[in-house]
Amino acid sequence: MTEGCVARVREAVQGLTPGYFALVMATGILSVGMHLEGFDILSTVLLGVCCASFVVLLALTGWRLVGFRSAVVEDFTDPRRGFGFFTFVAGTNVLGVRLGLAGFHEATAVLLVVAGLAWVAFGYVVPWTAVLGRQERPVLATANGTWFIWVVASQSVAVAAATIEPVFDSVRRELAVLAIMSWSVGVFLYGATGLLVSLRLMLYEFGPEELTPPYWVSMGALAITVLAGARIVEMADAPMVTVTRDLIAGLAVVFWAFATWLIPVLVAAGWWRHVRRRVPLRYEATLWSIIFPLGMYAVAGIYLGRADDLPVVEAVGSAELWVAFAACVLVFAAMVLHLIRTVIAPARPQTVPRG
Repeated sequence: MTEGCVARVREAVQGLTPGYFALVMATGILSVGMHLEGFDILSTVLLGVCCASFVVLLALTGWRLVGFRSAVVEDFTDPRRGFGFFTFVAGTNVLGVRLGLAGFHEATAVLLVVAGLAWVAFGYVVPWTAVLGRQERPVLATANGTWFIWVVASQSVAVAAATIEPVFDSVRRELAVLAIMSWSVGVFLYGATGLLVSLRLMLYEFGPEELTPPYWVSMGALAITVLAGARIVEMADAPMVTVTRDLIAGLAVVFWAFATWLIPVLVAAGWWRHVRRRVPLRYEATLWSIIFPLGMYAVAGIYLGRADDLPVVEAVGSAELWVAFAACVLVFAAMVLHLIRTVIAPARPQTVPRG
């Protein structure tokens, strides 16, 4: 590796967006969907990409934390980027859930512990450092789609806990409490985040450049809430499950309907941004924040349709899975090309953009 290439890699690591674990989330949930649909080879390939992405991003994040600590602190204190750290929580749990489907339940449990601790820590640290602890006001003007990733992280804990609940008999009740608690927290966080982001859109100037891909997480957060709810409903009887089962089952269908309603809105917003307002469509790490919601919506529909005997919902999810897969292939190819052009063999000296 040449000296110039090393310098470019260091610069890329310094500017690594904290939300890059959305790559793990996207490939992991598509692997789950392909597994549910019986496409085992595709599912295994996607699982391999998910695992490799997780290891590489974990190593790069560790390097960044040690070598570029000031850049990490800057992200923690930036409300536009800070909530991206929750992609680590969600990505870890999505990988764990997929490994659980493959029979590696101990790995799922270990990853749940890691993600759960990170969820609790980030849940108190990020809102304080990025929002409440800032002197500049109004902070509401910085609200954006990445804030919904906090919801996704909460619901990913619920999905992972519900996944291993049938396996570990000795802690079934504790896992039930964790699943229902994190699901409930996620629901309330969605309401609060939706309100704050809506107020930002209505009260402050908003141009096409600010309509970034993470706004798709508003739909993905609903989809994972549906999946978590469907998994909780299937859990064995426990005091908290018995009390909430009917409520969660009903709300899961309501959330799926609202997630479905949001998709045309988000597509129209993308058309307005890139076609009407001519904002160039080029690769950026946040594009993975579109792939994950598409994949999660597909998996949620497949699972909910089978769990509640709703064939239309399952058919919609099955069709959406291939849309998500095609989009994933395109974004992955764009990512590889981006890395070649900016880090490995750039045509001319240039600064690697953040993210």
